[in-house]
Amino acid sequence: MLKWLSKVIGWGRLAGFGLLFLLLFIRIADPIFIERLRLQAFDLYQQLNPREAPPAPVAILDVDDASLAEVGQWPWPRTKIAEMTQKAMQAGAVALAFDIVFSEPDRLSPANIAADNPDLPADVRNQLKELPSNDDVLAQTFAQGRVVVGQTSIRAGSLTDTGPPPRAVPHAVMGASPDPHLIQFPDLVENLPQLEDAAAGHGMFSVFPDPDGVFRRVPIVMAAEGVYRLGLSIELLRIATGGQAFAIRTNDAGIDGVVVARQLIKTAPDGTVWNNFSPHDPNRYVSAADLLSGRIAPNRLAGHLVLVGTSAIGLEDFRATPLGLPMAGVEIHAQVLENILSQSMLFRPNWAIGMELVWIAGMSLLVIALAPAMSARYLFLITAALIGGSIWGSYTQYTNNLQLLDPTFPVLAVLLTFMLMSSINYFMEEARRQQIRGAFGQYVSPDLVAELADDPDKLKLGGEKRELTILFTDVRGFTTISEAFKDDPAGLTSLMNRFLTIMSNAIMDHGGTIDKYMGDAIMAFWNAPLDTPDHPKKAAASALQMLNDVAALNATLAADPDAPKFTIDIGIGINTGDCVVGNMGSDKRFDYSALGDSVNLASRLEGQTKAYGVNVILGRTTREETFADYAVIELDLIRVKGKELPEQIFALMGDAALRGTAEFARLSEANAALITCYRAQGWAAAREALSEMESAAAGLDLDIGGYVQMYRDRIDDFEAAPPGEDWDGVYVATSK
Repeated sequence: MLKWLSKVIGWGRLAGFGLLFLLLFIRIADPIFIERLRLQAFDLYQQLNPREAPPAPVAILDVDDASLAEVGQWPWPRTKIAEMTQKAMQAGAVALAFDIVFSEPDRLSPANIAADNPDLPADVRNQLKELPSNDDVLAQTFAQGRVVVGQTSIRAGSLTDTGPPPRAVPHAVMGASPDPHLIQFPDLVENLPQLEDAAAGHGMFSVFPDPDGVFRRVPIVMAAEGVYRLGLSIELLRIATGGQAFAIRTNDAGIDGVVVARQLIKTAPDGTVWNNFSPHDPNRYVSAADLLSGRIAPNRLAGHLVLVGTSAIGLEDFRATPLGLPMAGVEIHAQVLENILSQSMLFRPNWAIGMELVWIAGMSLLVIALAPAMSARYLFLITAALIGGSIWGSYTQYTNNLQLLDPTFPVLAVLLTFMLMSSINYFMEEARRQQIRGAFGQYVSPDLVAELADDPDKLKLGGEKRELTILFTDVRGFTTISEAFKDDPAGLTSLMNRFLTIMSNAIMDHGGTIDKYMGDAIMAFWNAPLDTPDHPKKAAASALQMLNDVAALNATLAADPDAPKFTIDIGIGINTGDCVVGNMGSDKRFDYSALGDSVNLASRLEGQTKAYGVNVILGRTTREETFADYAVIELDLIRVKGKELPEQIFALMGDAALRGTAEFARLSEANAALITCYRAQGWAAAREALSEMESAAAGLDLDIGGYVQMYRDRIDDFEAAPPGEDWDGVYVATSK
């Protein structure tokens, strides 16, 4: 059946169908990295076109840094909170909601002061005990107006207090029970009972970030200890409009929306809403100190819905937002209220996933259908048009309809499909050309030739897994050397043959196999096709011989008056690890080569030698095998391009004789101190270690200037823009 399909449809299209099914499966599974990609696209939309904040009757009564400086440290006495609440109501606030929970008695109540000060005169203590508690004063103030107390939760269900059940909020359910869909909070952190009883409303201010730590969605209806609760801002709206019961409307997908003040607020199936953020606006805020001292403008709070919260830095109530800047938690609730009043809430429809799957399938199938019959140029143009149309359509839905449709995975899917189909077309065309051109011969090591002579059956495709040490070497600045021979290409050819000869001899002298020449670059490996004991050490010895032989060649060229004046400088990367080694290729032509992640890493290490100012970089496993016999220092913990996991890298500085010197021991100790201080963000100590390294290197024939300057530049950058407490010390390489 598969053979018939391949004949009718073609192997290329079958591969495309397989990729499409895999992509659809990944999108349905929706792993975290796909979700993050989608969320970052939605963030970009908000950054490009943030919501404008028209005047709205929403204000934030802010316990800011100025308030703490003027009134005193937090928490304030509840009598001060009562005074602030009373003055807000006198200023015309329609209703107040607290983004604060008063769950413990005020330690500054008169009776508590009497208990904490046993040396007070007895009559004074008795008088203090007879005074009403600060909490009762605050409760009396709450009872005089429309006040919503804030509540929160510990989602893990770790509270042990078994008090009375939470106070119910009037509600109705329109449709099936919402319980299977609502966010469930097993524990509810409430205010003191007298405050809960005196308040007109009870709202939850718990907000949870998405997996990347950004606060995009806010639950406006949820269940806590089995009782339905509205979010703080929605409860404030309910109380401000008369305190009528709210209704939860459900459908087959889950929660359809919440009816408050005769208005349906559409939600996601779990009862959350996507906040349409506007930039931080100081005009939303009224300082609590200004209200208490009577400095606010007349009518500043008149007719407003007021949220009481804090933006004081020390109270750490700041949250990451899609706009890329942190925002006080209370402002997030205020913006939800603004969204509702202006009907500007973002919305991701229930049908969005289904439409995106159809979108992915349609575009990918079009590319799969056209690829075998179309040139690469036109296929690229069609793919680019599909990608551009996807992005434009998604962004247009956002700007015109406030709908969130994912452009990222459809774009990724069609791009991967295009890459696969283009690659298949390329390989098929290359195979046809190979049949016409034929093979021009093979270059293999003498050891391999001997093995093939003994056992011709090995001349076939296939490979085996074994540990190899791989070496890559390349000439730095080869373009400059080539320009020196622009009028003498034969001279350049002669020079490169001379150079490659001494490099090849260094490999062969230490039992290595030359895999391939790539212009001025060489790939070689040890421990195949024949077993090579201590292969990491032999690769290191080969690298040191290369450096010595190239230095001798440079000296010879410098002494030749007719030769162009330049210096050949090489970089070498060495890594040890498991690879697949054997005859790789097609039935008609193949090479004896090695493949695997360890090979790729060796190539990346060679590419980093210039950046680190050293000639030879070793991988961790190679270093472990050569540390006792060679002069080696640690360079960095780096994430090379194309790899996710960081790699510990080292520099091969010389042989055992250098390792045994006192100056190198001093250099090595200073380098270890540098690495430790650098990863601990101790920049001053790291600079001292660099100076010590320069002093130690002055007594050795070692050039570490580039390495030292690289770290000084990094430290300068990090001092100007600190990496943060969660920095793991890993440097991310941006080039190969």
